[in-house]
Amino acid sequence: MTQIAEIAQKMTRASKKFFYDPSTKLDWPEHLDASEWTMSPELVSLYGTELWASMSEAEQKKLSFYETGGFFSLVLNGERPLLEGMSHRLYTLEKDLEVTEYMHHFLDEENKHMMMFSTYCRKYLGKIYPEKKIPVARPMAKGEDDIAFFTKVLVVEELSDYYNVFMSDDDRLAKICRDLNRAHHVDEARHIHFGREYLKGLWERHASGWTQAEIDSFRGWLVDYINASWRDFLNPSVYRDAGIKDAYAAREMAIHSAVSREHRNRASVRFLKNLVACEILPKVPELQ
Repeated sequence: MTQIAEIAQKMTRASKKFFYDPSTKLDWPEHLDASEWTMSPELVSLYGTELWASMSEAEQKKLSFYETGGFFSLVLNGERPLLEGMSHRLYTLEKDLEVTEYMHHFLDEENKHMMMFSTYCRKYLGKIYPEKKIPVARPMAKGEDDIAFFTKVLVVEELSDYYNVFMSDDDRLAKICRDLNRAHHVDEARHIHFGREYLKGLWERHASGWTQAEIDSFRGWLVDYINASWRDFLNPSVYRDAGIKDAYAAREMAIHSAVSREHRNRASVRFLKNLVACEILPKVPELQ
């Protein structure tokens, strides 16, 4: 049995052990409002900026309320194409029965996540923030489409998991927010472990046949994609709903804030180091 098959088999056992019904997994309060912390203040995108310092605690909590909705919408929008892409590859890319079996559990759990995040957003915000990314077609080397897909999967999972872990035990937050972050992390820990190993195998299988120019092109795209993914966390619609008048100026402040940039690099370093260890990236890049 291959290493990835052994990992998949282990993850399948864990998925079966921790199987749950998303409709009963969480205890949803009837109401949740902006008077409570719903996101750890250190994770709010404007934290550390002049604008954040000028806000009252009530205003900061209101921003955290909408940023939680923005974060959950972001993960929800990221997991939708994940489900589509994984379903498409289920019987075309992978022939190993152990891996295919785990992919079924992977899809089941991601579907449950979408149900939980959409419930939160619709119940407490009355909406889901739409996705802002616009896909751009580009020439790809052999196997690059699959490598890019699983890289995107890991970007969504690794960055959201940093937030999940941080917030799952933050007693300042409303209980439903702690519980939802914790529930997501438990499943995502398995997905990340599997995804890292699977991506490593794809890279070893395909990139060895690429030209240096093709490798450099992919690496440039990857760093750009990670930076663009972080920009998605800085949502003018969230700022506007929180009562910030100049939402786009607030976004620019968050982009260029030294505190925000340090946060983006700190939250990404584990993921980036793994990409270096797999030789997908030559070194840990400085994110913008």
